[in-house]
Amino acid sequence: MRTLVTGATGFAGSALVPPLVAAGHDVRAFARDPSRVAHDVPAFRGDVLTGEGLDAALDGVDVAYYLVHSMEASTDGLPFEERERRSAEHFAEAARAADVRRTVYLGVMVDETRPLSSHLRSRLAVERSVVAATPEAVALRASIAIGPGSRSFRFLVRLVERVPVLPLPPWRTHRTQPIDERDVTAALVSAATTDAADGARLSLDIAGPDVLSYGEILERIRDLMMLRRPSIGIPFSSTPIFGRVASVLAGESPELILPLMGGLSGDLLVRDDSWARTLGVRPHGFDRAVNHALLQWEREEPLRAR
Repeated sequence: MRTLVTGATGFAGSALVPPLVAAGHDVRAFARDPSRVAHDVPAFRGDVLTGEGLDAALDGVDVAYYLVHSMEASTDGLPFEERERRSAEHFAEAARAADVRRTVYLGVMVDETRPLSSHLRSRLAVERSVVAATPEAVALRASIAIGPGSRSFRFLVRLVERVPVLPLPPWRTHRTQPIDERDVTAALVSAATTDAADGARLSLDIAGPDVLSYGEILERIRDLMMLRRPSIGIPFSSTPIFGRVASVLAGESPELILPLMGGLSGDLLVRDDSWARTLGVRPHGFDRAVNHALLQWEREEPLRAR
């Protein structure tokens, strides 16, 4: 099966390529800088924002993965929502023109019953564009991915590492279900061939088995890192101020952190737990996921607090 992975230099795309090859797929990668693709597969140069290179990369492809996001600093002056809209539309148009049979998209968990932040609205709009492009599609919605390549997880670890007292704004009580990066990869691999998507368009929430508040997530990471970091609840939160301070402390881009924090307005829980059965994945618990992620991280660079 000929398979294209866009975003092949990101955490999800980079982790996905080897198991797809091992499963017998004829894999090709798509990236702005093909030299950064870390695997021995054909790499196509292009940019989903402009549409450059998509037609050539999608030619003859059966399954196309869309693993691109635009929440990062940009020199074009466009807000991330507009960059994401244009990118998704260019990809969808090219996939449709190439008669791609199935698309697979990795987005974020969304509660469509309440008002959405700009970040969540944008991710939902991207999902709809990508899913509508082909006769078959699988959209996976995930909460925080736990892995050394996940920027959300790295942000949390750096905060725990560098802040002597953990200030927890009101969103500390909202709950979600983090997922092991390994389980995200397994779900993505299965999505390419699952019979459940034959002639259909699926949207599945993927998540770990543990339901945790955001405050508990930080405290559990702290405990697993064996650190003494008292936490203190604060009764107010100004996301722009708190987000910018937190991004500086963690060494992360505020263009990424501010939209993410803007989405912490309520619980983000799975609509149902059918995903693991549908995709044949046995999800890891939170503590196992964090311990594995920290061990993998330390193989590349030391953690100051460990």
